[in-house]
Amino acid sequence: MKRVLCIVGSMDAGGAESILMRIYRNLDKRNYQMDFAVTKDGFYDDEIKSYGGKIFFITPKTKGLFKNFFSIKKLVKKKNYKYVYRASQHSLSAMELLAAKLGGARNCIYYSSNANTTSGKKLGRIIHWLFVFLPKIFSDTKIAPSTEAAEFMFGKNCIINGKAEILHNAVDLNIYHYDVEAGKKIKEELNISDKIVIGHVGRFNQQKNHKKLIEIFASIKSINPNSVLMLIGKGELENEIKKQVSTLGLTDSVIFTGVRNDVPKLLSAMDVFVFPSLYEGLPNVVIEAQASSLPCIISDQITKETDITGLVKYLSLDTPTELWAKEALDSINQCRPDIKEAFIKNNYDIESVQNKFISLIFGDTDE
Repeated sequence: MKRVLCIVGSMDAGGAESILMRIYRNLDKRNYQMDFAVTKDGFYDDEIKSYGGKIFFITPKTKGLFKNFFSIKKLVKKKNYKYVYRASQHSLSAMELLAAKLGGARNCIYYSSNANTTSGKKLGRIIHWLFVFLPKIFSDTKIAPSTEAAEFMFGKNCIINGKAEILHNAVDLNIYHYDVEAGKKIKEELNISDKIVIGHVGRFNQQKNHKKLIEIFASIKSINPNSVLMLIGKGELENEIKKQVSTLGLTDSVIFTGVRNDVPKLLSAMDVFVFPSLYEGLPNVVIEAQASSLPCIISDQITKETDITGLVKYLSLDTPTELWAKEALDSINQCRPDIKEAFIKNNYDIESVQNKFISLIFGDTDE
């Protein structure tokens, strides 16, 4: 059996982590296993253990960069890992792959999960660009979900030149699809059976731009008072967004669900998906929304590679909220289309992505 060690902050229900779990669930665990090096407990920990995966706690960077570095090196050497995977949006994270190399890893994989830095703070951007050469040097295999995310981390034309590979955000179409009855049941549980449901899935942080989303929903509400907004996720700005909702008098019309393990059912309860992010690598949740045949109104800061079904409409963040609202309401279609063929044609189905993952992680370094 071949095992890959995946280095993540924690296995919470974020985009990169959810993609890893989707692949992991479908791996033939007689031949391949995925273990995880984390700094704290996560949402998926119990599920990982149920599949035979191991979870190791390493020293977080907040307790010292050198301690973090040597804890990774020690773990890789002690457990004899030959394959080490790091998903990040910061170039400095490539130092963890150097630690893995010094510990004996022979295929170090860097997955560029975004097309910008997480925080958007000036210092974070400066640090990223100062060390942007590190992922190019310390990674043997370079992966990203989109061309923009690849070029952000590995340089312009890296895909064309064969220096990096696109690994699509896989969707299991047996799980993510439009389920009429499941959608009806969710609406009944939330007492919104007669409402138009505007949906969003994402962590409450600056990148996801919830403030703009609430402004858009306020405009939607003024056009159609029978609308509600469903927000799935948690995060550091949640209380700030709740305050904004209260200030605008929308408390009774905005549903904060928290982190849920039944996202496919919630997507089936939505009528349109609105996603005004400031930047993304390739947003997994928009792919999931399309798998549920949802029309999606998203920021034009997001790669055009996101639209694989024709269900995506791009709008500038400078476009007035009234026009975002109108586009969202006009896009609602009671007859949601069958998208399975589009997913398979564009290699976003779980089988295609899983096979490429196995090839990229294990194939080039087979003994």
